[in-house]
Amino acid sequence: MQRPIDPHTALIFTMILTSAAEGHMADAESTTIGRMVRDLPVFRDFDQDRLPEVWRQSSELLYDLLRQDDGADTACEMIAEALPQKLRETAYLLAFEVAAADHALAAEERNLLEVLRQRLAIDRLTAAAIERTTYVRHAAV
Repeated sequence: MQRPIDPHTALIFTMILTSAAEGHMADAESTTIGRMVRDLPVFRDFDQDRLPEVWRQSSELLYDLLRQDDGADTACEMIAEALPQKLRETAYLLAFEVAAADHALAAEERNLLEVLRQRLAIDRLTAAAIERTTYVRHAAV
């Protein structure tokens, strides 16, 4: 059993987990994570100076978890336990933003997003709306 994490850490952990789904973190994904932590209202009360430490701790925890057979599921369960209901859709949105940042959604990312959606108890219609909105926001000419 892992130690509980706070909601800000859970949101950052969600983004890092999504980025790591393919086995590496693309520059666009890393940039997206930094931008969202800096700019989104959900992180207004987060001490920005803590980001490097939270990032390091999240990466270490993720590395340990993903070496286990059910590591991704355990990580998603930790996220769900750390987040109040009102932030679960936000977590899914952040995950999908990171997945879409490099303009490609790999099978590993799709699988992780489905596990995350289920663990966060987000219905398919809400998830589809979040996904479609994200695709539209990332469209390029």
